[in-house]
Amino acid sequence: MPGPGAFLVDDEERNEVLDVLQSGYLSRYGEDGDKAFQQKVYLFEREFAEKIGVGHAVAVNSGTSALICGLKALGIGPGDEVLVPGYTFIASISAIMEVGATPVLTEIDHSLTMDARDAEQKITGKTRAIMPVHMLGNPADMDAIRTLAARHSLAVIEDCCQAVGGSYGGRRLGSLGDIGAFSFNIFKVINSGDGGLVATSDPTLYERAFGYHDQGHMPLRKGVEIGKRSLVGVNMRMNELSGAFLRAQLRKLDAILQRLREKKAALKSEIAAARIDGLSFRKINDAGECATLLSVQFRTTAQALAAAHALGTRTLEKSGWHVYNNMEQVLAWKDAAGRSPLRRNMLPATDDILSRSINLSVGVVDGGIGADFGITILSSADDIHRAAEKLVNVVKDAVRTS
Repeated sequence: MPGPGAFLVDDEERNEVLDVLQSGYLSRYGEDGDKAFQQKVYLFEREFAEKIGVGHAVAVNSGTSALICGLKALGIGPGDEVLVPGYTFIASISAIMEVGATPVLTEIDHSLTMDARDAEQKITGKTRAIMPVHMLGNPADMDAIRTLAARHSLAVIEDCCQAVGGSYGGRRLGSLGDIGAFSFNIFKVINSGDGGLVATSDPTLYERAFGYHDQGHMPLRKGVEIGKRSLVGVNMRMNELSGAFLRAQLRKLDAILQRLREKKAALKSEIAAARIDGLSFRKINDAGECATLLSVQFRTTAQALAAAHALGTRTLEKSGWHVYNNMEQVLAWKDAAGRSPLRRNMLPATDDILSRSINLSVGVVDGGIGADFGITILSSADDIHRAAEKLVNVVKDAVRTS
C-alpha cells in the first residue's frame, strides 16, 4: 500500500504527464528555444527549493541517490565517519558505506529519532558529519543536533526521506542542515513512483551535488563545459515524466499535511481518552511533524507483542530493514581495514524502545515499517472511530493478560 500522495492522484498529475508526452522531450534536457520543451524537472527543482526555503535543489532518481549525492557534495569519503541512528531505512547507512565512509550507529530516544547525547559520546577525530533522520515523519531534535554539530565542526545532512514537507521551529525540514535529502517513492508523503532530491543553500555544495548527479557537469549543463567540470560524477538524473508528476503532487503537499494532522489528532484523541495503563505515545519533537503515522509505546515488550499480534501487525524491532539488527548485509560489512564495526544488539536503548513500540498507519500504509493497522488519508470519521475502538479493546486485553 502507498503513502498519502498516491491516494490523491487525479487529472492534475495526468495533465502534467500528458504535457511531457505531447512535447516529445522525456529527458530533463532539451532545446531551450523550443516552446514544446516543458522543463518540468527544472521547474520542480525551483518550486521545491522555494517551498522549503533553500536556494538550490537537484532532482535525482531516488532517495538513496539523494543521500549519496549529498555525502559526495560534502566531500565525505574513505577514512571519514558519519553518525547515523540505528533505527532508519537501510539506505541511510548503505549510502555512507557507498561513498567509502564508516557509519557510526547512535541510539534513538522515545521520539524514535537520533539521541544527540549518545551521538556526542561517539564522536572521534574521524567524525566528519552527522545524519539526523526525520524518522516516520517526526523531526529529529534539530536544536540539539545543530548545537552538537557546531561544537564539533561537523557537517549536517538531514535525511528527510520520510518527512517531506515537515518542519521544525518554523522552518521546513531539509533547510536546517548543510544538505537535505528527500525521497519520492510510492510510500512517501508525495511521490512519483521513485525519485529523490538534494536541497541546499550553499552554492558550492549545489554545484558539487549537481556535478555528481550528472557526470561532473556544472549546473544546468549549458554547453559541453570542457575544462569546467566540478568533479567525477555518475548518472542519477530525474526524467521529465517524474518531474511533471511531482509538480502536481507538490501543489497538494500542504493540503495533504493538513489532512494527515487532523486525522492523526482525531485517532490519537480517541485512544488517549481510554487512559490505558501502560500505553503512551512517542515523543513528538515539533508540531510540524508530517503525521503520517501514530506510534504507540508500551510498558513491557510482552504487552507490545500481544497487542501487535491481536492487531495483525508487528513491533518495531521486527520491521525489516528499518532496524540495524535486521540488516544482515550491513552487519557483515567490513571497513577498509577489514574490521566489522557493526554488530547485533550494539544499541541496547534502541533495542528496548523498538521492542515496546508499534506503528499505526495514518497516511503511510506500509508493512515494512510495521504500519499494517490503522487508517489512511481517505478514512472517514467513522473509520477513525472504528480503528480507535478496535485498538483500545485489543490493547486493554493485551495489557491485562501480559
